[in-house]
Amino acid sequence: MGLALTDVTRTVATPYKTLRRTKFTADAKEIAEIAEKEGVGGLVIGLPLNLDGSEGPRAQSTRAFARNLAAHVPIPMTFWDERLSTAAVERHLIEADASRKRRAEVIDRMAAAYILQGALDRLRGLANS
Repeated sequence: MGLALTDVTRTVATPYKTLRRTKFTADAKEIAEIAEKEGVGGLVIGLPLNLDGSEGPRAQSTRAFARNLAAHVPIPMTFWDERLSTAAVERHLIEADASRKRRAEVIDRMAAAYILQGALDRLRGLANS
């Protein structure tokens, strides 16, 4: 699971780390610790929609994860469409001539930054309209 953070102005998303999934309780504890340490004010959770925009089993599982996580991390959460985010990041890494091994190491956290940046850009667009 990729994690990304933004600056206090909510302008730039930065890859943070990749959390290797274990058991839910351990994952939730680690996310809560990171949120507290980094002063996180809210979470943007990538929602894996189907290409046609519908929600399948993966999206339902993500929503259940977020519901359960809310009991451990008492900050606002929202979902953001993550369709094609990994593919876009992988394309960028290939263009940057990153090795297959390097791509595997960074893809999740870079995809998280891509998703967060999309949400930040949308929020900025709403504020400016």
